[in-house]
Amino acid sequence: MNMPAVCRDCATHFAAPGACPACGRRNIVRHAQLFTLAIAHVDCDAFYASVEKRDRPDLASRPVIVGGGERGVVTAACYIARLHGVASAMPMWRALKLCPDATVIRPDFAKYSAVSRAVRLLMQALTPLVQPLSIDEAVLDLSGTEALHGAPPAGVLARFARQVEREIGVTVSIGLAANRMRAKIAAGRDKPRGFCVLGNEAPALLAADSVGILPGVGPARQRRLASAGILRLADLQSLTDREAKSRLGDDGPSLAKRARLEDSSPVNPQRGTRSISAETTFSANLTQTEDLERELWRLSERLAERLREQRFAAAGVVLKLKTAAFASRTRAVCLPGPTALPDRLFAAASALLAREVDGTAYRLIGIGANPLAAGETADLPDLADPEIPRRVAVQGAMDRLRSRFGTAAIGRGRGFKPGSPP
Repeated sequence: MNMPAVCRDCATHFAAPGACPACGRRNIVRHAQLFTLAIAHVDCDAFYASVEKRDRPDLASRPVIVGGGERGVVTAACYIARLHGVASAMPMWRALKLCPDATVIRPDFAKYSAVSRAVRLLMQALTPLVQPLSIDEAVLDLSGTEALHGAPPAGVLARFARQVEREIGVTVSIGLAANRMRAKIAAGRDKPRGFCVLGNEAPALLAADSVGILPGVGPARQRRLASAGILRLADLQSLTDREAKSRLGDDGPSLAKRARLEDSSPVNPQRGTRSISAETTFSANLTQTEDLERELWRLSERLAERLREQRFAAAGVVLKLKTAAFASRTRAVCLPGPTALPDRLFAAASALLAREVDGTAYRLIGIGANPLAAGETADLPDLADPEIPRRVAVQGAMDRLRSRFGTAAIGRGRGFKPGSPP
């Protein structure tokens, strides 16, 4: 049967059974709609851990956990560590109990952002319709690009995956489908180095799968659906809008539609990351304003760096605190103007913090930018704050020094502990 096919090793597209006619290999993707589908979801495999393994080849066959401190949590885990049960957001002590031989590496978000930008540049060479969803995943619309690339989207994506691995040193998994939801589900079905295609057969093919495969249906919602007797996609697919609303509330019809894998949302390059944040868990609980502000300043610098790297500005600031009893407190404020300067972020967050320092012991503090604004709107001249241009210039000079000599080359006094060397 001459089914459309693409060789993942050499990106040749053809329609014939057997091995690739160009290279003779059998690493083939076949699907009846392969040459007509154009929506792709690209997800980097175990991104943070993969970047660390790239930079330390000696760790290639070892379990790697990216995270920090015994009281911290797992930021990411490689697939070897995942086989031991390690998962993101797991307490570090538990992860190390499950996988005591793991190598633990502190996260380097500046490095991960640089790799993310490199991958995204390769995406944007394929199509202008690239919508970033997070630092390690994006959705692309390759409709109408066949004449430009001389290949259908499936062939272009196979070539892209090889290029990312060869030039950047990480791997990606790809989902190809007719809409965004199917593409996202497909990208997660064959990791790592996956290339999964979902066509018209998808609703029937996935009917027996758990409702948990639907984006946005987490464990808590799964439990609520289970209490209503809904465990599989098939349980939702057959519901009329009236039945879905009666059994599941106002969101029921939308959920049933998603279970049928219906999705008309376009790929919008103007919509992507909704918030950017930074947080840290302390080695010992903190209660004093000075100690909390010192940590908050460091996070403000980290957040400002991430904003500038991703070409965003903060239009609002969110403060996150977690008490020793694991109770969360979240406070937010809108800013008079978008910013990517650490001192302006810190000023807004420290004002929120001042109201929460009441003797409570805190184990975690975080700062986030939400909502986001375009980077070019950050820190524009303002008659109400004539010092902004000078602060922008100072920050730019610091960024250049750090870029040349490393992040420890220069810092501000409030980031250092009393008696510690700068």
